[in-house]
Amino acid sequence: MLKNTIRSALALAGALTLSAQAADFSPKRPECIAPASPGGGFDITCRIAVNSFEELGLLEEPMRVTYMPGGIGAVAYNTIVAQRPADADAITAFSAGSALNLALGKFGQFDENAVRFVSIIGTDFGVVVVKADSPYQSLKDLLEAVKADPTSVAFGAGGTVGSQDWMKVALTVKSAGVDPRQMRFVPFEGGGEVTTALLGGHIAAMSGDAAEALGLLNSGDVRVLAVLSEDRLPGEPFASIPTAKEQGYDVVWETYRGFYTGPDVSDEAYQFWVDTFTKAMESEKFAEIRTQRGLFELSMVGKEAEDYIKQSVADYRDLAKEVGLTQ
Repeated sequence: MLKNTIRSALALAGALTLSAQAADFSPKRPECIAPASPGGGFDITCRIAVNSFEELGLLEEPMRVTYMPGGIGAVAYNTIVAQRPADADAITAFSAGSALNLALGKFGQFDENAVRFVSIIGTDFGVVVVKADSPYQSLKDLLEAVKADPTSVAFGAGGTVGSQDWMKVALTVKSAGVDPRQMRFVPFEGGGEVTTALLGGHIAAMSGDAAEALGLLNSGDVRVLAVLSEDRLPGEPFASIPTAKEQGYDVVWETYRGFYTGPDVSDEAYQFWVDTFTKAMESEKFAEIRTQRGLFELSMVGKEAEDYIKQSVADYRDLAKEVGLTQ
């Protein structure tokens, strides 16, 4: 009992010391790196941070968003680790899709231990989307067409075979009894490019996330055939959209979103970002901005966020073996 009390006291003292040290650091040119082209989920992730920090006055200098597309996060990850490991002014958006790519070894020589994870700011859920004037009125309509001829429906998604959005499509067609290797799949760099292809009629359907689809839903440009969640999502327009499960297809895909810093960022600077996200996520304004951007509540910082992300990478390695992507 005494040992536990001493251990708890030491841990609290350490945390208070780090927080005090963090007060000595302030980013001079704060930067949020979205590792894809504008318009996708990474962009949304950065905008939530930038808007909430600005609204709450948590940074002394305005934060800018920069885009670093390539490899669905791989280019940004490698750049931060290899070229900007101690850049304390920068935070980089990360997602469950990034964790999947790490599990598949798509980030090159670097694994999940190569950076310092700061926070998870919210979660999202996969969606299957078609144009508003698509002949497919339901997920069943779409999958019946795929069953009749797997090459007749062109699916688009951000990333190549094995990416998060590919996994959503693969698991969905597999739930209908179709071998994912038979489906017609068109890869894109990010969510913005997939959306452009869908609206231009170059693909028949796309997989993405609810947050990415929100603006298109509100504008009436698309129809979401299914949400890949256990239960219907709260609030309109999602409360009116059926899940894949309630339509008879047992597919669930959750996408958390958060941030990391470089591996050599000082403890003081790292703690500054942990404290800043903690303050932001405790506010009603942050919750409001997160909801406006289509994300749902999931808030973690520091070690809790790091443990959650690393466990998800381990889980994705198991899933990759299950679907035959790795041995």
